[in-house]
Amino acid sequence: MYGFEAMTFNIHGGYLEAIVRGHRSGLLTAADYNNLCQCETLDDIKMHLSATEYGPYLQNEPSPLHTTTIVEKCTLKLVDEYKHMLCQATEPLSTFLEYITYGHMIDNVVLIVTGTLHERDVQELLEKCHPLGMFDSIATLAVAQNMRELYRLVLVDTPLAPYFSECITSEDLDDMNIEIMRNTLYKAYLEDFYRFCQKLGGATAEIMSDLLAFEADRRAVNITINSIGTELTRDDRRKLYSTFGLLYPYGHEELAVCEDIDQVRGVMEKYPPYQPIFSKLSYGESQMLDKAFYEEEVKRLCLSFEQQFHYAVFFAYMRLKEQEIRNLMWISECVAQNQKSRVHDSVVFIF
Repeated sequence: MYGFEAMTFNIHGGYLEAIVRGHRSGLLTAADYNNLCQCETLDDIKMHLSATEYGPYLQNEPSPLHTTTIVEKCTLKLVDEYKHMLCQATEPLSTFLEYITYGHMIDNVVLIVTGTLHERDVQELLEKCHPLGMFDSIATLAVAQNMRELYRLVLVDTPLAPYFSECITSEDLDDMNIEIMRNTLYKAYLEDFYRFCQKLGGATAEIMSDLLAFEADRRAVNITINSIGTELTRDDRRKLYSTFGLLYPYGHEELAVCEDIDQVRGVMEKYPPYQPIFSKLSYGESQMLDKAFYEEEVKRLCLSFEQQFHYAVFFAYMRLKEQEIRNLMWISECVAQNQKSRVHDSVVFIF
C-alpha cells in the first residue's frame, strides 16, 4: 500500500534504504549457522566468522577467546552501522532511528537499578549495558532510592522522561517494583512509537503497526506467564498491557484472569496468527515459547524487506541483527561449555 511516498522517498531516504538493504545481505545464512554449529572451539568460530562481515572486528583478538568477546565485537559492528545511518538520516527518519534505541535504554536503566539494589559495582554494571542504550547521566542512576528520585535526579533529561509519568511512586525500589517499572516503561514506549509510526502514514505505518502489535502481544503473553503465582493482581496485570495489538482489548481481558500456561494457550489459540506458535508447544510447556515467538518475529521482519519506500526496514534490520547476535552467543556458549548436543535448541535461522 503506497501513498505518494514513492515519488519523494528517495530524496532523503533512498541512500540509507540502499545501505540497510546492503547490510541485510551480509546477515548469516543457514549454511553459516550449520558450519558454526560444527565448530569445536571458539577459535574455530572466530575462523569461520573471519570470512563474514564480522571478520575485521575479530581479526585482532588474541587466543584464548571468550564468549563475551565475540558478542561484544559483533555488537560493536551493529553499533557502528547504526551510528553511520543515524549520522546520514534527516527528519523524520532520524527520530525513527532514535526510537529504536529506547528499548535498550529501558533495559540499561533496569540493569543498573537492579544491580545497585544487589550491591554490585557500578563500573561492572556499566560494562554490561547495551551500547545503543547509553546516555550521559546513566552512571548516576546508582544514587536513586525510589522512583521519584530516579526520575528527578537522572531521567528527567533523557528521552525516557515522558514514559515515567505512569510509574513515579515514592515506594522504595525492590525486585517486584523494578520489574513493574520495566513493563510500565515498555508499555508507554511501545504506545508512543506506535503513535509516531501512525503519524508517518503510508507503508511505514502499515508495516510498523503489524510489527509493533506483535511485540505488544508477545509482551502481554510474557507478563501473564511471569506473573502467574505472584502477588500481582488482575488489575495490576491489565495495566501493564499495551493499548493496541491483535489481543486488545478482549484478549487482554481474558489474559488478565489466566491462572496457568494452559489457560494462556487457550486464549491465544483463538487468534489465527498465533495458533502456529502455540501448536509447536506441548501442554504445560513454556520453555520453548520464547524461541517460537522469535521465529515468528524473524519471519515478519524478513517480510518487511519485500516492500520499498518505508522506514520499517531499519527497524527490521536492527532486530534481525540482534537475533543474529543472540544466535552467536548461544552457539559460542554451547561450544565453550562442551554442550554441542544443545546447540540447535535456541538458534533461530534468519534465512
